[in-house]
Amino acid sequence: MSAEATAPADVLLAVEGVTKHFAGVIALSNVSLDVRRGEILGLLGENGAGKSTLLKILSGAQAPSGGRIIFDGADYKPATPDDAKKLGIVTIYQELSLIPTLTVGENIFIGRAPVNRLGFVNWRRLERESREIIGRVGLRIDPKTPVSALSVAEQQLVEIARALSLESRLIIMDEPTSALTETEVQKLLSIMGRLRKDGVAIMFVTHRLEEASGICDRMTVLRDGKLAGHLARDGKPIAIPRIIERMVGRAASELYARPTERNIAGDVRLSVRGLRTVRDPEAPHAIVLEGVDLDLKAGEILGVAGLVGSGRTELARAIFGADRVASGTVSLDGRPIAPESPADAIRLGIGLVPEDRKHQAIFAALGILNNFSVAALGSYSNKLGFMAERREREALAVYKKMLSIRMASPEQAIEGLSGGNQQKVILARWLARDPKVLIVDEPTRGVDVGAKAEVHQILVQLAARGIAVMMISSELPEVLAVSDRIVTMRRGRITGEMPAIEANEEKLMALMALDQRQGEAA
Repeated sequence: MSAEATAPADVLLAVEGVTKHFAGVIALSNVSLDVRRGEILGLLGENGAGKSTLLKILSGAQAPSGGRIIFDGADYKPATPDDAKKLGIVTIYQELSLIPTLTVGENIFIGRAPVNRLGFVNWRRLERESREIIGRVGLRIDPKTPVSALSVAEQQLVEIARALSLESRLIIMDEPTSALTETEVQKLLSIMGRLRKDGVAIMFVTHRLEEASGICDRMTVLRDGKLAGHLARDGKPIAIPRIIERMVGRAASELYARPTERNIAGDVRLSVRGLRTVRDPEAPHAIVLEGVDLDLKAGEILGVAGLVGSGRTELARAIFGADRVASGTVSLDGRPIAPESPADAIRLGIGLVPEDRKHQAIFAALGILNNFSVAALGSYSNKLGFMAERREREALAVYKKMLSIRMASPEQAIEGLSGGNQQKVILARWLARDPKVLIVDEPTRGVDVGAKAEVHQILVQLAARGIAVMMISSELPEVLAVSDRIVTMRRGRITGEMPAIEANEEKLMALMALDQRQGEAA
């Protein structure tokens, strides 16, 4: 049978029964899907579902073990990523591949800059063509601008512009919104919509189900390396519960069920009064705390909700001794404390799981064992100061079982784990110190939907042990599902507080958008 007869005319890419083996391990098993011209296809699945393996095959980085791929009516067998680009398939990875020291124009045409008759770079033409191509993605900057001067969102658009300059017919986007603000996300989704109208096909890989539901025409869902199903809009956005059920094999209601109201009888563990942070004269627009008051009880999960720039992360950093406090007090179990550094806070019994896991929480090249024990080295050393490795390994084994951490061995590099398992290792790190207070900032960022539910359950278990948990999240369903009580913030101030059982997204959004001075005036 010819390739032309296999795929309908509107199908640009057809994947037919693709399989991939690694040393006896089946990463993909008989996966089939298609991407149509001028559509956005969502590729979804939990970490370990096989998405990354499929992307590497489509990008030319790996070859399939079996099956067939057809692109634009012909067999598609790229030997390298360059082969894929020449044929019209470009992959934009979560970790951007731009060279910061080069200009926007140089990055767009790297390796294929236009030249004059003498073989020298035609800089005028490069600048003109760069300006035209970045205009297509709504970027209004000088092509001579160094990439290092751009925001992450702007760099993402430069990557898309480079893909368009290659006359790409299929652009694969791997978690393109993971590091963007909500405003930047909406701009990127709008640009994706325009590219769709221009006839460009897009494969959109994301953990953010709300975005996928709103922008994708169809979705293909993988689970455990196999095809879990296809979903289509049918005139309206694909319902998120349908997506979750395909991804994890059970109903969404089982993952995000609201816990019944718990009676928190513990005493106030952490008390913050009038907390203000120091304004940096070199960063006059940075968020500072403006007199924050809050209490957190032992055994309670306090959700902190707010829009980007509300001061949530700044609150966590101030309590943890990472930012300078200008005035106000922090008390732990009724005793005033003033940590001048994170080390001070740790000694006092305060732990922090930061928002930026990759850069602030893990040591990527080190093994899981080292990452687990780093915050409690004294607990795993003998009287002479040498590491008691047996004690260290036994402790990790306990938390591996307790938190269901999936790993090959304690020596495995932590960067090789899924986002959910990395987060579990970080939580185990703090559990080993038995903290009085644990602050978790965006605990499920970059974590798939199944692992999110596991992390939520871990937080509930920590609170049941009497640990006071402060959970900061930009996802309101998460705040509502896990918290016992919720406070909202805006511009470095607390704007509201209510029991989670009485809260809903509409009430929280109204408080998150409230200027405290307006509230006081009312």
